[in-house]
Amino acid sequence: MRVLLVEDDDSVASGIADGLSDAGIDSSRVATAAAARIAMEVEHPALVLLDLGLPDADGTDLCRELRSAYDIPIIIVSARSDEVDRVIALELGADDYLVKPFGIRELVARVRAVMRRANASDAAVPAERTHGGLSIDARTRRVTLDRVEVHLTAKEFELLAYLAREPGTVFRRAEILHDVWDTNWYGTTKTLDTHVAAIRKKLGSPAWIESVRGIGFRFGVPA
Repeated sequence: MRVLLVEDDDSVASGIADGLSDAGIDSSRVATAAAARIAMEVEHPALVLLDLGLPDADGTDLCRELRSAYDIPIIIVSARSDEVDRVIALELGADDYLVKPFGIRELVARVRAVMRRANASDAAVPAERTHGGLSIDARTRRVTLDRVEVHLTAKEFELLAYLAREPGTVFRRAEILHDVWDTNWYGTTKTLDTHVAAIRKKLGSPAWIESVRGIGFRFGVPA
């Protein structure tokens, strides 16, 4: 596994690189959004650690760009600690958000947890599931509805595939956050509602994901 670190602070970057190396994780570092775009094409990393305060672009814009172009886990590492910054980054497709300063052991644990979830998502779900006119392909991570592709973020895809593995089963909110986001998720549950709303909008009907008041959500096929 090779990690791409996008961080403009030399001292922070050096500490992260050393910590990853001690944990047996290979990494490379760039300091700008422009260099990150080149590195993605040349190095094909398995995961991106992305700072939001870059000198040539806002990290949220780069996060959105990377998510639309690559199916790769992204962890935000930022000094921005406001809840709105975390929610925005997660809504744009980031898989996790770590606020500076943080311990290197926690960072390594987050990296490994995100990679386990990404690998488990691909391995646990059959190659393709079809529900009515909806098709979910785990190999290509593509979703089509009536043969028209539906463009989902990485986290939206993981959430939809998770719920669709057992149609009709009610999944509790805490259970979804535990399995789809992180075993140590401490953020607001509003991000779950935001992702559900986005999926419903893209699929054109709220009936695909039904709310169960006071409990959670279940996957269904519109009549």
